[in-house]
Amino acid sequence: MKRIILSFIFLLMATTLLKAQNDSSNAVKKPEPLTIKKNLIKINLFALGLRNISLQYERQIAKKITIGLTAREMPEGLLPFEKSFRNSISDSSTKGQLDNFKVGNFAVIPEIRFYFSRRGAFHGFYIAPFASYAHYTANLPYHYSDNGVDKSIQLAGSVNCLTGGLMFGAQWSTGKVVYLDLHLIGPNFGSCNGNITGSTSLSSDEQTALKSSLDDLKVPLATTSTTVDANGATLKFSGPWAGIRSGLCIGVRF
Repeated sequence: MKRIILSFIFLLMATTLLKAQNDSSNAVKKPEPLTIKKNLIKINLFALGLRNISLQYERQIAKKITIGLTAREMPEGLLPFEKSFRNSISDSSTKGQLDNFKVGNFAVIPEIRFYFSRRGAFHGFYIAPFASYAHYTANLPYHYSDNGVDKSIQLAGSVNCLTGGLMFGAQWSTGKVVYLDLHLIGPNFGSCNGNITGSTSLSSDEQTALKSSLDDLKVPLATTSTTVDANGATLKFSGPWAGIRSGLCIGVRF
């Protein structure tokens, strides 16, 4: 009888231990809930070639919809591809104005993206309405002629532009977290206004010569007005503005 009871207890303990081991194994193998990575941060590789640092943050808000914000900055310096730009100009006086011409800019671009791929956000072709606020700076010695004598005045100023547009592009993953974003084309239109000024003492003859030269300066699509007095000159301009966004970005999803 004792042997039967001991055998029964031993069998019960073995069964209980085996069940505990199985439960432990199942707990380890049970898959964890999937965490959806809704964020993507990118840098525009094409912009780097133009001395622009352009960073974009994109976040998923629906299955096929994301919102994004781009911040772009170009430190003030010589025109990108200045030699190529100079070679494309035939007028010698215009070429001369490019000497020591320095420009810079900063822009903020919010957007919303609509993806068309069955895989949803961050994948495939998309369209993205966007707005853009851009601040441009310029610094240059402006050359003019006073009765055959070459003279110059240092001008500096800024332009503010507000535009809206539509971006067409495609995005795809190259690994678990690395993505490429191709901005095919993003035309945008709006308006701009700004002024550049220079302070220096000017004789009456110099004022007349400088005002005549500035009045002849043509800024595409913009309306300009000039003011010249004994203390310097101011060139104001305003009007429509247009641009195109493009580039190739690489980013990390998290």
